[in-house]
Amino acid sequence: MASWHGGEPERSSLVRMYAVTGGRTAPRGGLAMEALVSSATSARLGPAYTREYRRISELCRQVRSVAEISALLAVPLGVARVLVADMEAEGLVRVHQPRLDAGLPERSLLERVLGGLRRL
Repeated sequence: MASWHGGEPERSSLVRMYAVTGGRTAPRGGLAMEALVSSATSARLGPAYTREYRRISELCRQVRSVAEISALLAVPLGVARVLVADMEAEGLVRVHQPRLDAGLPERSLLERVLGGLRRL
């Protein structure tokens, strides 16, 4: 039985995140933290998928930014980016990267991200 004293849950959580991401801290491709993510399926993911995949799929029934996913799952941003990128590669989520005009994000995108962060 795992001990809940001396930071044990945090350590086991970090070990789990390392295992879930295969030790990766950054996605193979570029994925902005403000990228918007939506579920690509209306069906619930079954037990063949990790609990993180299932949770992200449920969260993304509403469009969410990668930063929101990170906060709602209470995982580091790098972990959320890896998981979302892997799920996109498997066709489980759709990622909508921000359009950059002259290197600046659209005002509407920034307002949506800010609104999402305020809801947290």
